[in-house]
Amino acid sequence: MRVFVNAVPLELEKSADVHAAVLALDRELEPKLLAGAAFVTDARGIEVPLEAPLAEGAILRVVVRARRAGRDPDADA
Repeated sequence: MRVFVNAVPLELEKSADVHAAVLALDRELEPKLLAGAAFVTDARGIEVPLEAPLAEGAILRVVVRARRAGRDPDADA
């Protein structure tokens, strides 16, 4: 089936999930996703879990957080 990740068309198996789609695009994103430094949204901008199944024509976007994970500088304000 064809899905789109960051506007790149990818051909995946029909049983593919979000995680498989991201790996097909760029394996280097996996550590960021697992560490919470990145997340995936659907075409509406709603965050989707990595284990979510995909449908033909799904549109996904990987968002990498600008801030580093860790202490929130505004927490003590």
